[in-house]
Amino acid sequence: MRNRTPFFFLLFSALTTIASCTTHYQPQSAQFAAYRIKDSLANSKILQALLQPYADSVNKNMNDVIAVSNTELEKKQPEGTLGNMMADAMLAKAKEMYGAVDAAFINNGGLRLPVIPKGNITRGKIYELAPFDNDIVLQKLNGKILQDFLSHISARGGWPVAGIKWQIKNKQAINVLLNGQPINENAVYNIAMIDYVANGGDDCSMLRPIPQLNKGFILRDAIIEYLTMHTRQGKVVTAQIENRVTNAE
Repeated sequence: MRNRTPFFFLLFSALTTIASCTTHYQPQSAQFAAYRIKDSLANSKILQALLQPYADSVNKNMNDVIAVSNTELEKKQPEGTLGNMMADAMLAKAKEMYGAVDAAFINNGGLRLPVIPKGNITRGKIYELAPFDNDIVLQKLNGKILQDFLSHISARGGWPVAGIKWQIKNKQAINVLLNGQPINENAVYNIAMIDYVANGGDDCSMLRPIPQLNKGFILRDAIIEYLTMHTRQGKVVTAQIENRVTNAE
């Protein structure tokens, strides 16, 4: 009887080679190294001339005035005018994308500026305010999970919200009104938020198992669109404290 080992070895090798040609690999990690441009090259007139058109384009775009505010917009807890403006922008865009939306939430840490001064608002200022590429997503929360979520926000001092009101007492959410009505634990509510929070960020583990609708629209772009719309309509940006979230006495 002939030794079949070489034949099977060759067959296995051939099959392995074929399979390797069609394998799709997923990266598990990524690393980068910091490369320094030599001072002589960085100061090169040739390099500066090559980069100047791009720098001019970026600077011009970021310095575009997209809106004018008639008041200072300030980040505060439990409620601030800057957060109100952002939450209103999110709610408006969420309704446009998803239809019926009951309320919108932005985590307080997502506001990266303490204040936007009264006057001109540039595109670059909104990039400073919301530098992260967070998508606006929709989740359907039952009343019980929504109440847990509100109490979690309350324990953190309050977040920017739109479409909902409540009071904070002993770090819990009380006297909640949504669509002018108390929360019904058996009802289901359409809630807009950024994907970071929906994925469990800021310790929002109660949201992680809930499916998301995501059309890939970034919160920052929604804010720019919202402000630009005001300008097109000949309006200035106005924001005031509306007792959306208050501390109970």
